[in-house]
Amino acid sequence: MPSQASDKHVPPPLPEPLLVSVADSHTHLDMQSGTVEEALVKAASVGVTTVVQVGCDVNGSRWAAETAAAHDCVHAAVALHPNEAPRIVHGDPDGWSRQGAREPGGDTALDEALAEIDRLAALPHVKGVGETGLDHFRTGPEGKAAQERSFRAHIEIAKRHGKALVIHDREAHADVLRILKEEGAPERTVFHCYSGDAAMAEVCARGGYFMSFAGNVTFKNAQPLRDALAVAPLELVLVETDAPFLTPAPYRGRPNAPYLIPVTVRAMAAVKGVGEDVLAAALAENTARAFDY
Repeated sequence: MPSQASDKHVPPPLPEPLLVSVADSHTHLDMQSGTVEEALVKAASVGVTTVVQVGCDVNGSRWAAETAAAHDCVHAAVALHPNEAPRIVHGDPDGWSRQGAREPGGDTALDEALAEIDRLAALPHVKGVGETGLDHFRTGPEGKAAQERSFRAHIEIAKRHGKALVIHDREAHADVLRILKEEGAPERTVFHCYSGDAAMAEVCARGGYFMSFAGNVTFKNAQPLRDALAVAPLELVLVETDAPFLTPAPYRGRPNAPYLIPVTVRAMAAVKGVGEDVLAAALAENTARAFDY
């Protein structure tokens, strides 16, 4: 038996397989242990047969595109994470990069990074531009201008290439919705790891935005998320892991991976008051429609 201290490092057990296959609409395979092949086989064994691999910086986006090119069941999304933009401009040590702080690069460096995202977004196996958006939790006022400029650029890239826009929205609901309105949202827009309440879900529904729910919808303190899921139209709902983060209950705090999607799907089905097969079929159809694959 692992000790309580080491238990958090032990992967959760395989859940009961879904009878209807689904997709993990947002994962970070490059941050998970093991090989891509191992992760995909394990996920497929429980009915998770498609994943969307999401980049958060230039190197991660290149890796996502390469991985999608190598695996038919992987689709890529490419972007600069909202916390990456101020890091590039200001050398912000609280930015996304795991490489630590770097010297400030200024607006020119941000333009160069966005140009590489634009190049990657044109690739056929890249199905989304994201995760982009705004993060007012981790980035202070000094980083907001860089975040907003990056977000607007990503919206333009997504529209020009006809790709889904994948939004990271953390404590920035009003500003994200405002910028989407000002710029004009792409035809397919996904709120990754949906974090708004039921009222915002109704706004997203009117805009035709997809709402993707992660493992945190299972947390005890997440009733507002469950309320939002309850009112979200079934045809606009997606499921994701955001792995290795947001592992669903009862495994919160342990490593997350695409194979744990069934745990979240079953919790979501209970909230929606539908059978898991009905929900899984809708999720599969919605994800394919959102990312046009």
